[in-house]
Amino acid sequence: MVSGILPFLIIIIVVGVLVVLFFIGSAVQLWMQAIFSGSRVGLLSIVFMRFRKVPPKLIVESKITAVKAGINLSTDELESHYLAGGNVLRVVQALIAADKANIPLTFKRAAAIDLAGRHVLEAVQMSVNPKVIETPEVSAVAKDGIQLMAVTRVTVRANIDRLVGGAGEETVLARVGEGIVTTIGSALSHKHVLENPDSISKKVLERGLDAGTAFEILSIDIADVDVGKNIGAELETDRAEADKKIAQAKAEERRAMAIATEQEMKAKVQEMRAKVVEAEAQVPQAMAEAFKNGNLGIMDYYKMKNVAADTQMREAIGGHGQNQQKQDDIDKQ
Repeated sequence: MVSGILPFLIIIIVVGVLVVLFFIGSAVQLWMQAIFSGSRVGLLSIVFMRFRKVPPKLIVESKITAVKAGINLSTDELESHYLAGGNVLRVVQALIAADKANIPLTFKRAAAIDLAGRHVLEAVQMSVNPKVIETPEVSAVAKDGIQLMAVTRVTVRANIDRLVGGAGEETVLARVGEGIVTTIGSALSHKHVLENPDSISKKVLERGLDAGTAFEILSIDIADVDVGKNIGAELETDRAEADKKIAQAKAEERRAMAIATEQEMKAKVQEMRAKVVEAEAQVPQAMAEAFKNGNLGIMDYYKMKNVAADTQMREAIGGHGQNQQKQDDIDKQ
């Protein structure tokens, strides 16, 4: 029975030795590397990093890099930053770059910048070597109605103190574009802007556009200014066309009202003629009633007929004379 248990114990011992060698072997190698590099990292600390799901190689090599650069960092700080989701190597590189450039930057601030989603190494590099941002083409209209299109180059430097919570490049570009539009819009003539393009840079810089951003604006340079359309003339043309259409609509409305009034008056004339005809149709009946009642005699009737005949004769003579006069005038011509 003992001979049956012995192979099983040997297998367990061998597996245990292999596990220990796996954890201790690589840990001893990193521990020796840290010792020879002048960094103090405990052997047990390296072993327990695996249980905390922290890569020992990354932490040890990062600390060695920092110590060689003259920066003293503890192993706990590096582990805490890794467990918080930060980029340990990038933070160490940023601290080294800041130290060489005499930029005051602590590990806590660098870790906070990294955890905030900023590229802390690029920020330090941008503090040393400013970055040039070219704005898209900005269109603005001067007071004389001429459109100008300007392209600017903004030189910015990262502000380490405002990287956490500060606005990004998009805000800087938006503010610069707004300043350009305001400056060109306040110019009396587009010629003044073309003659003095540096006036745009000066006025925009005076506005303090980098307030609340993660950058410090060093300069704003006008790269190109082009003349666009005559917006003022186009607006005046559109306004005149609109006024013309409004006047035409009002004239058409008045014409329609005049036609309606004319038709209404014609209808009234026809109505009055109908009343006249109706009244004339009642005259014989009225005369018959007058004869019957004795209010109208035979002689009165004949006098009325004579007056009517005399009137018709005069009208005929007058019309004939007028026609004859017209004919004589035609013959003379």
